[in-house]
Amino acid sequence: METTLMSSKGQVIIPKAIRTSLHWRPGTRFSVEETQAGVLLKPLNTFSATDLESGLGCAGYGGPVKSIEKMREGIDEELARTWRKEGR
Repeated sequence: METTLMSSKGQVIIPKAIRTSLHWRPGTRFSVEETQAGVLLKPLNTFSATDLESGLGCAGYGGPVKSIEKMREGIDEELARTWRKEGR
């Protein structure tokens, strides 16, 4: 069990082992809730919810829609071309 102190400004240091385990970095925002057991900290989502269509927009492709099969063919062709260039 870890222990910590509260500063005169109400700040509490979360022990490093816990921060590391939970991947909490400086600047992480939390909601703070009072519960019967004590105080509950919940990290807030850093990214807003999105859907697949919105996420694909960042891929940089502006051409016509391609099927999964066409995408796989393109990947396979590029891999073959790369392997030929490197003389493997």
